[in-house]
Amino acid sequence: MIAIVLFICLFIYVVFISQLIFGFDKVKSFKRTNEMSKSTFSIIVPFRNEEKNIGKLLQSISKLNYPKELFEIIMIDDFSEDASERIYIKWRLENGLIPSTLLKNLRLSNSPKKDAISRAIPIVKNEWIITTDADCMVNKNWLTTLDNYIQKNAPQMVVGAVVYKTKNNWFHHFQQLDLLSLQGTTIASFGIGKPFMCNGANFAYTKKIFEELGGFAGINEQASGDDVLLLQKALLTQSEKVHYLKNTSFIVKTKPENDLLKLFMQRVRWASKTSDYKITYAKLLAVAVFLMNFSLVVGFVFCILCSLDCRIVPYIFLIKYFVDFILLYKSNKYLGKEKIIVPLASSLIYPFFASLVGMYSLFGGFTWKGRKFFK
Repeated sequence: MIAIVLFICLFIYVVFISQLIFGFDKVKSFKRTNEMSKSTFSIIVPFRNEEKNIGKLLQSISKLNYPKELFEIIMIDDFSEDASERIYIKWRLENGLIPSTLLKNLRLSNSPKKDAISRAIPIVKNEWIITTDADCMVNKNWLTTLDNYIQKNAPQMVVGAVVYKTKNNWFHHFQQLDLLSLQGTTIASFGIGKPFMCNGANFAYTKKIFEELGGFAGINEQASGDDVLLLQKALLTQSEKVHYLKNTSFIVKTKPENDLLKLFMQRVRWASKTSDYKITYAKLLAVAVFLMNFSLVVGFVFCILCSLDCRIVPYIFLIKYFVDFILLYKSNKYLGKEKIIVPLASSLIYPFFASLVGMYSLFGGFTWKGRKFFK
């Protein structure tokens, strides 16, 4: 009976992942042309205690290959207790030609980041809002590529990719593989016409669609979800206006965690959004992935207890590993273009890690940036 359940979980999982594998290539890469820049952007960056990172983001923004009169930066300080604000002010003095504003966050809900973005919206001067994080770095053609895509396709909301800038160690490699799977799923879901996911570190939308959706109304009590939950609001009413931009110049780089507990809490924060998903496909996929990983953990335990044929779990693992690797390979080919090491060790550990994150996110809260959040 246990074996039958394991194989059912495997079958469901393989169907979902195979669908994503075929969907990935349906999202065609966008080729930039030499159109004259027209779109205007307001880059919104909420930050809290980012003195180690914020300078690198600002320097990457100062190198943008885009007319300075067509974009502005709005920084929202979420009650930082370090030198983040001073670093920004120093940068502003050195880069006076780039319009920029510093605001203090105003807490009105259970979500500091949604509050920060909402704080910035009333003073936004430009047509497009684009959000990123203070621990990111952007490509010099980031806005040029987005503007070119907007002129050719007339979207109202655009999703882009995020990857880690890693060091050569296993812990970073583990996180990169995890993020590759999420980014691959994001791209592929657009390919099969069932998008549901994005990353707020590279997420653009017009002020018009934000206001038409009522902003974060109805989702502002969830501590996270300024990106995914807003995206799903748009998909439910204006899906034809939501696009994925696949171009290597529109990839944002961020930093992986160096601490296991911080990584765990980050993934719990991400997973906590799942229960608030409004799209059925997204919920079904999340359940299928969780059950696959959890079934491997359960199968391993039963093998130890000699209650299950010990040949079954390795067999199931290898099939899962094979389909996972195809999606990871496709994702890496676009996002990293680096040699992808066969992620056997990471794949062996991941079911335990993912199962723990999934179960904890259902019942427990999480700590982030020195604050505690509860379900």
